Amino acid sequence: MSQELEDRFHIYAKSVRNFCRKVKWDIINREYIKQVIRSSGSVNANYTEALDDLGKADEKMKIKISRR
Repeated sequence: MSQELEDRFHIYAKSVRNFCRKVKWDIINREYIKQVIRSSGSVNANYTEALDDLGKADEKMKIKISRR
């Protein structure tokens, strides 16, 4: 797959992190912020996992998971 796509996922995760630093940090937002930061990083993790596929069908399934 594409190194450009991996770089875009990395930039996306950093952008989400930077945005979350600007959001008001209160008791309600705290859990949402944590969840958003974790999920933004998991996109790249799922994509990387898809590259270590067991076949074309496995790769397609893992790419679909990344997109969610």
